[in-house]
Amino acid sequence: MAAAQTFSPHLPLSPLYLLHGDEPLLVLEAADAIRAAARAQGFDEREVLVAGPGFRWEQLAAAGGNLSLFGGNKLIDLRIPTGKPGREGGEALTRHAQRPLQGVLTLITLPQLDWQAKKAAWFVALSKAGTVMELNAPPLARLPDWIGERLARQNQTASAPALEFIAGHVEGNLLAAHQEIQKLALLHPEGELTLEQVQEAVLDVARFDVDKLRAALVAGDGPRAARLLEGLRAEDTAAPLILWALAQETRTLAQLRSALDQGASFDAACAGLRIFGARQGPYRDAVRRCTTPLLRAALLQAARIDRMIKGLGRGDLWDEFLQLALRLTQTKRMGQT
Repeated sequence: MAAAQTFSPHLPLSPLYLLHGDEPLLVLEAADAIRAAARAQGFDEREVLVAGPGFRWEQLAAAGGNLSLFGGNKLIDLRIPTGKPGREGGEALTRHAQRPLQGVLTLITLPQLDWQAKKAAWFVALSKAGTVMELNAPPLARLPDWIGERLARQNQTASAPALEFIAGHVEGNLLAAHQEIQKLALLHPEGELTLEQVQEAVLDVARFDVDKLRAALVAGDGPRAARLLEGLRAEDTAAPLILWALAQETRTLAQLRSALDQGASFDAACAGLRIFGARQGPYRDAVRRCTTPLLRAALLQAARIDRMIKGLGRGDLWDEFLQLALRLTQTKRMGQT
């Protein structure tokens, strides 16, 4: 199982990477690491292709041929959300694999593939041409170790009981585990975390409950979000934790909106973000309400708040929190998903 540290900016890169697996978080992190390593090695140009409904596969060949006049190297970032390129796509992928191009690096990301896909001619051709990485969630028995490794990246450690407590709380959901680990970095300094600190962070993120604020944002309940923010302010809750809650839901909605705009079904978009069952209902309404420009503006505002927290910007921090919450809970504007 690969992680973001797998790729050094100084190591030779494969001409082609194919990433797939049952854990979107790991696929995303590996793809980000490859893109970063490619940039460090002079692949300054990048073309993103999303093979959704209506995608023309000749675009793949064209991307390989449209190199910069100034001789820069190029990264072709091909995403196949369904994992099924079809006959035409399979033939195009096979031709691409058999036609290596100087100065071109290809990154292909897919969801989990079944055994039939792994035996397909296109998959075999891509495997021979480059590096295939299957990124699956660790088994439940190894999840505490995985959490411990992630804590170590932010220079924190925890006892075995504390790691097992987190693992039991997230029930195998790596995205949820990733979020809990991020919370611990926001709430506590580097070093050893006690079981009590971990339990308090996981079970009671804030005394007025930051999770209720997240629920109000998704539900589009502006007045309730405003009341919750006032309560959090009165409880002197850490500003980075409030920003984490607001930014987390903004990113989730932005990823959902992007997937829908690219032709994915709502269920498929939710599955990619591990939003299942009853949790989907509020997000269905929220993504109808939030346009792409609105979410882009919200992300920019979250970045501005982050600079304010770090002392790099001026303004009323709690007013910015309120404005961001009201932006995300504004009246419905879209009528389709």
